[in-house]
Amino acid sequence: MGTASSWVRYWRDGNRPLEAMHAHFFDHVYSLHSHDTYSFGITDVGAQTFRCRGAAHTSGAGMVMAFNPDEVHDGRAAVEWGYQYRIVHIGPSVVCETLADASDGRSGGMPLFMRPVLTDSVVTDALARLHANLVAPADPLVTDELLTATILKMAERGATRAPRVGTLAGQAQRQAARRAWALLNEAFLEPLSAHDLAKAAGCSRFALYRAFRAEYGMPPSDYQRLLRLRQARRLLTRGVAPASAAADAGFSDQAHFNRWFKRTYGITPGTFQHAVL
Repeated sequence: MGTASSWVRYWRDGNRPLEAMHAHFFDHVYSLHSHDTYSFGITDVGAQTFRCRGAAHTSGAGMVMAFNPDEVHDGRAAVEWGYQYRIVHIGPSVVCETLADASDGRSGGMPLFMRPVLTDSVVTDALARLHANLVAPADPLVTDELLTATILKMAERGATRAPRVGTLAGQAQRQAARRAWALLNEAFLEPLSAHDLAKAAGCSRFALYRAFRAEYGMPPSDYQRLLRLRQARRLLTRGVAPASAAADAGFSDQAHFNRWFKRTYGITPGTFQHAVL
């Protein structure tokens, strides 16, 4: 795609309007167009210039671009070495539903982003984590958490009106967190979603995320991964090969398993398995 030096990678969710692209362009010129989604992009290398809302804008390394649905713009390289960028397209239905969930139905409709280019490290970091998750195999729970976090950060820091979020407290917080904890312990090998946990907890997805983190010190997705790592350790002690242990414990691939095993325990699965006295 594009020139010999340019490259593009694309990912698309099969169940909801959610897409991601990673590309490096040198000579490619976008014609005037728009998307039926919210589109948030990070320029990683070089710079790109585009016209939007009757004015010219430039996004350099580390900057974030924010386009509302149906907002017309074009695009091209602003420097001779082109530009590398990552972009996520999120359907309005996903954005509005996420904000409604976080605010107990008081989100006030579709957010409007007034600045086509933002310089905000918090937004950049949130968007980068979401993009990395979308273009690689990931558990639904991780994707749901990162998607919610990114939408909220974008709305809080870039929209004309920040969302009002709703949370739990006291006994309600403890009960919601414990119900989700029980479901995770019972079905940690299953591809649980944030909706599954919220339904079990009897609250919104966002409120459950906040409650669980407050009660147990980590997000639900981290706890699910910890339970899977513990299961893998049990399998390794029984002599199951690391590749089989990874698959049987719910990890998408062995590389993903090895990386998290070492991050958590400081050693590789193989080292652990062969450390018998």
